[in-house]
Amino acid sequence: MSDAIPPPVHLDKVVDGLAENPSLPSELVRRLLGYRKGFGRVAKRPDLSDDVIAEIIATDDHWLTHSLALNRSLPQTFRMMLAEHPDPEIRRAVAVAADGAPRGLFERLLGDADPQVREHLAESDHMPADLRARLAADADPKVRASLAQWWTTAPEPVRRLLLTDPDDSVRAGACATYFRRIPHPVPPADLVPELLADPVTRAGAVRHCTLDTATARRLAEDPNDEVREELAEHPDLPAALRDKLAQDPNLRVALRVFARQDTPEPTRAAIHARILSDVPPLDWLANHDALDDDTLERELMGEIARAELRSLRLSWVTADPLPYVDSPYACFRASAAMSDQLPPPLVARLLDDEESSVRTTMALHSGDPIDPETAERIDRTYRPGKRVRWRPADDFPLPADVLRRLATDSDPRMRQLAPRDPDLPVELARRLAADPDHMVRRAIATHPRLPAEDLTRLLADPSESVAATAAANPNLPTTGMYQLVALVGL
Repeated sequence: MSDAIPPPVHLDKVVDGLAENPSLPSELVRRLLGYRKGFGRVAKRPDLSDDVIAEIIATDDHWLTHSLALNRSLPQTFRMMLAEHPDPEIRRAVAVAADGAPRGLFERLLGDADPQVREHLAESDHMPADLRARLAADADPKVRASLAQWWTTAPEPVRRLLLTDPDDSVRAGACATYFRRIPHPVPPADLVPELLADPVTRAGAVRHCTLDTATARRLAEDPNDEVREELAEHPDLPAALRDKLAQDPNLRVALRVFARQDTPEPTRAAIHARILSDVPPLDWLANHDALDDDTLERELMGEIARAELRSLRLSWVTADPLPYVDSPYACFRASAAMSDQLPPPLVARLLDDEESSVRTTMALHSGDPIDPETAERIDRTYRPGKRVRWRPADDFPLPADVLRRLATDSDPRMRQLAPRDPDLPVELARRLAADPDHMVRRAIATHPRLPAEDLTRLLADPSESVAATAAANPNLPTTGMYQLVALVGL
């Protein structure tokens, strides 16, 4: 039998995968420096020698150098060299990957002429606080606005500067309803009246204001939807205005009233029904060009409101869960499932809830280990509200006998779990390598027990992600690695 590898369909992607292979011989690492397609992934390897790093810098290839600048294992001497690079994109990459860098690097980058370099510094929690504080006086408002959004624990003098900045975008970033980090900052009390009077900071100031009747009425009439959303959550909101906001044309405002503990149940039920009933046709987004701006905005806000309803978790329900275990609202049952006060019968009921989000939440908060049968059922029926990589089996590992059974399951999503058994029998590994579903093949392409013949065959897989994953498997035969490098003329 020939040792020649099959010609990869996606050769460039395969070489990218090979560049990350931890078993790649040092000779091939150096040869891959001559590869001029892709994004220079070989320069991100953590095992680069000093002479190879120097060679990369000397080549001055953009993508190789850019990847090197993003390499978090890069020795600081070379990082300081790249901080002086004439290409601002390289210097930006240095700023992005500056975790654990010495003070001197931050001082150099702080004076960089490119504002985007300084924006990355504003976002960095690794920057010394005294140096980071200087960015509050940066000449570029985008840098100051980034600092306001990302440095939520900045000292009060810094936050005061940002909250009173002459630029609207900076003040808006400093007093917002959403920040890039938690905890969200609380503005100094003496600034709140001024922030509430300013249209760009009003929404962010509402939750921090003392709400008298006149202020509440004025805010309830504000044309900014975000202001009314924040008002609808305020603990001191008068009942009459709460009921008025329950009828707000913006569903996201009404949703905030739905989530209040003091909302009457008939009002809550009406809001829930309104949010779920106001669903547009399935093809509305595909035909959005036919919609006027107001209709399009209403449909988008409705979609957002429905997504927020699904993900809504209420601390006051979690604190007193028993009345809500049988709630007609899935988000209430999921909130109850987050409690550690539930007796076993109620835990069992929520583990069997009709809604995937409730079952999963209960499993994550159950005080006792989840048995394999329940864990499998919850993962099999898991239906996330949005596309995410996580799945229940990540937190509730299934035993080897279950994983081996799943290797022949009718559902490809469940077959993807089988390679999590490190001792998976070879015959099952080979079967999965020939699976019709590319996600299953990609999962098995990382397995240490997959025979070299099957692993090599996956290099020519029609799916580029499968082929690239196979090339990154450290068990790939060295002869195959040399052949791949030769195929790209290196």
